[in-house]
Amino acid sequence: MRHTGGMKPLISADDLRARLEGGEQVTVLDVRYRMGGPCGPGAYAEGHVPSAAYVDLDADLAAPPGGTQGGRHPLPDPARFAAAMRRCAVSAHRPVVVYDDWQGLAAGRCWWLLRHHGHPDVRLLDGGWAAWVAAGGSIETQAPEPGPGDFHAGPGPGDEVVTAEELGRVGVLIDARAPARYRGEEEPVDAVAGHVPGAVNVPTSLNLTEDGCFRDVEDLREVYAEVGAVPGADVAVYCGSGVTAVHDIIALELLGVRARLYPGSWSEWSARATSGSP
Repeated sequence: MRHTGGMKPLISADDLRARLEGGEQVTVLDVRYRMGGPCGPGAYAEGHVPSAAYVDLDADLAAPPGGTQGGRHPLPDPARFAAAMRRCAVSAHRPVVVYDDWQGLAAGRCWWLLRHHGHPDVRLLDGGWAAWVAAGGSIETQAPEPGPGDFHAGPGPGDEVVTAEELGRVGVLIDARAPARYRGEEEPVDAVAGHVPGAVNVPTSLNLTEDGCFRDVEDLREVYAEVGAVPGADVAVYCGSGVTAVHDIIALELLGVRARLYPGSWSEWSARATSGSP
């Protein structure tokens, strides 16, 4: 992961509230989404952080499903992604805060894409929507009419992603899915159950406290050190479709550990396995 000026990946609800109430220009993006859960636009219409624009994960943050070439949520075309961000008033000179109501598992994809394509100041709201409400943040129901942004997506450095062909050469390959899926005991979505050979399991749930916020750095350091994910190690992360894996990447960034993303993740790997693709 490219570090942009030492920018921390998280912002607290209290900090965001103080900035918005103080008149600071912050672009807020609502990325509420949940696989098999309630519809994001509906939750957004019922109430959202003031000035927040809604971002559709499937339409704006992913390309159409690619099967053996990209899995269920391939990375979006950079130009299409940038156009979606400009529609939401994202500009390179203005900080961005992203949030959801799914422990950051969806909003993390937006955080990663903006960072990957060169935005210098983007953070995930720690604790998401629940933290905002608990902090007494104002709630709006009307969608804003943001002016157009000026964000243009850079090509993205190749060393932030890893391909299926490269996985066998990764020093520490982390599977961010739930333990039962990692162990192959269940697979509710993809073609077959199991995990990529050699992968270790650090489920995203281990990143969080009971209130849905990220754990202290020392606690996280202990979790990841157990699998060898320490500063200087060659680390890559995958999940089911390349979305929730970013949650582990954010936790690792808090520790100063650079981690790459396997975008196709298990959905691509398992599709390749069943199709006989090399």
